[in-house]
Amino acid sequence: MAKRTIVALPGDGIGKVVLEETIRVLDAAGFKADYVEGDIGWEFWKTEGNPLPQRTLDLLEKHKIALFGAITSKPKDAAFAELSPKLQEKGLVYSSPIVGLRQHFGLDICMRPCRSYKGNPLNFIKRGIGDEIIEPMVDVVIFRQNTEGLYGGVEWSNPPEKVYEALMTHPKFVKNFSKTPKEELSVSTRIFTKKATERILRAAFEHAKKYGYKSVTVCEKPNVIRETSGMMYKMAQEIQKSDYPEIELWNTNIDAQMMWLTKNPDNYGVIVAGNMFGDIVSDGFAGLIGGLGFACSAQFNPDSGIGVFEPTHGSAPKYADFDVSIVNPIAMVESACMMLDFIDENEIATKIRKAVAKVIAEGKVQTYDMAKMSGKADVIEKGAASTQEMADAIIQSLK
Repeated sequence: MAKRTIVALPGDGIGKVVLEETIRVLDAAGFKADYVEGDIGWEFWKTEGNPLPQRTLDLLEKHKIALFGAITSKPKDAAFAELSPKLQEKGLVYSSPIVGLRQHFGLDICMRPCRSYKGNPLNFIKRGIGDEIIEPMVDVVIFRQNTEGLYGGVEWSNPPEKVYEALMTHPKFVKNFSKTPKEELSVSTRIFTKKATERILRAAFEHAKKYGYKSVTVCEKPNVIRETSGMMYKMAQEIQKSDYPEIELWNTNIDAQMMWLTKNPDNYGVIVAGNMFGDIVSDGFAGLIGGLGFACSAQFNPDSGIGVFEPTHGSAPKYADFDVSIVNPIAMVESACMMLDFIDENEIATKIRKAVAKVIAEGKVQTYDMAKMSGKADVIEKGAASTQEMADAIIQSLK
């Protein structure tokens, strides 16, 4: 098989170190690839006014597959304050480069598996009858619509006159907001399209069918957000009835789901949601399997074959300047395994996952989060493994 070229997008903060260690693991597992680094993140916003330069888009267009570390995002005013003074008069507005990647390449399917590792001291536990300790094994895959909804970027402060006039045609806007001065209004839209909604629903059902999950749960809020959430659930009912009758279709409200996920997390299989609610519920389930140090994700476009694979944690700048990196690289390693699955390198992905599972089960090497320590620079002295030491342990387990 020809050697692949992978676009490496380290980004900001801890993204750089977890990506570097993950590439070491990939090399040790026998994955043959060349890595070409792409420019993305905060430094390019500050110096160029663009955190996602065109040259990076061109790289991904050419090579299709990217491993992504993490990026820093800050509110509008804070972002403007850090922009180079020579760029501050050009009317530039910061927007998230990862959201930009999703929208530019139509990476509308986001998949976030949350699976427990046996022996992980951070796994969720609960008490049963007679104070019995119960540790439910979580195996949930969240499918999050990635390009629409609240993350679509269609929003205004002091909306333009035409937008305001359109809003004034809605009786509830007239009743509740018509007396508010226009300059005091901020409006964000939540847009769902039938095409994208059907794609994410079918991706969820197909995954459930392929891997034997008994249910697909639509996690939205159709009792209140009737048009968008309601459309998704109605379409799910139609798709399930016509094409997947053997898979149960469940319907939960996002607020109730956040309660139920700690009462009976092992009841759920595949969950599908719009952008914001998918983000929320995936973080909730990630908390049950050890937190963001174990939370991986894939975002891809099945038509173009373009995929970006990243941990769901942020850039954690408070850890980035430590002399020895203390962060857990497993989420990045797991994201790389999702990349391997995507490009049909399943044997190597399985090999790495087994090595990670072995390290966790043995419990001899634990990063500070696994050892339940506060994230301070002195945790290494207290026995926590560094980022590099965890990668070393996985590599040793591969042998």
